[in-house]
Amino acid sequence: MAMKPVIRLDGVRFTYSGGRGLTGIDLCVEPGERIAILGPNGSGKTTLLKVMLGLLHPQGGTVSFEGENLSRISRVELARAMAMVPQELLLPYALTASEVVLLGRTPYLHRYRGPVRRDLEVAQEVMTATDLVSLASRPYSELSGGERQRVILAMALAQQPRLLLLDEPTRLLDLNYQIGMLSLIKDLTVTHGLTVLASMHDVNLASLYFDRMVLLSSGRIVADGPPEQVVRPDVIRKVFGVSVLVRRHPGYDIPWLTLAPDISNPISVREDTSDAINP
Repeated sequence: MAMKPVIRLDGVRFTYSGGRGLTGIDLCVEPGERIAILGPNGSGKTTLLKVMLGLLHPQGGTVSFEGENLSRISRVELARAMAMVPQELLLPYALTASEVVLLGRTPYLHRYRGPVRRDLEVAQEVMTATDLVSLASRPYSELSGGERQRVILAMALAQQPRLLLLDEPTRLLDLNYQIGMLSLIKDLTVTHGLTVLASMHDVNLASLYFDRMVLLSSGRIVADGPPEQVVRPDVIRKVFGVSVLVRRHPGYDIPWLTLAPDISNPISVREDTSDAINP
């Protein structure tokens, strides 16, 4: 029997009062996929994630999770099935790293009792997986940006979700933290059997770590497919409005883009195009 899509959007529309939003989104996500959602600011990346999570309700179209209409699934069930890693987490009071991670067990807690052994075990497991054990007793507010991102990711993993949504997980991180975070996410999709969707800004990083890329522009899907189909000069110009060269990465069999801006005395892009991926 064929497995049902983890999440599916059919003709989804959502418009903010200012006019921006999503327009007629059709998207089907299969179990185990690792998908990067890219586009310029205001293209609808975060809105799309919030619609999938049920935080925003479509004004048209339908969203289904594992074959069931999202609106018919209780918030507790959704919290046990999907988790989101926001760009940043603001806490109203001081907590240690381990206490923040344990917040991810909230959907499993009984109303009148605290965490049980299983909750503590899961929190310990995800902190080990995200290399946070040594930071367990450190105040979250005193951690570096990269360390906080790992704590937020561990909190989401503590929910034991089947679908993990990440909103710009490498935002404001140094290069080494970007690589570390994306490598960790890629590994966890294998070890935990997760389906992952992440909004991204860096096309090259997305090509390295994601098997499928969805490009948004003005609330519409402009391109959807593996990096080889999506990272093309004509598509990038259409979505981001910039000229690029696209060649093969020297160490990996993926497309790799380089900016080729129009300036008064541009470097010629015609002298060596033998390796270029033509539109």
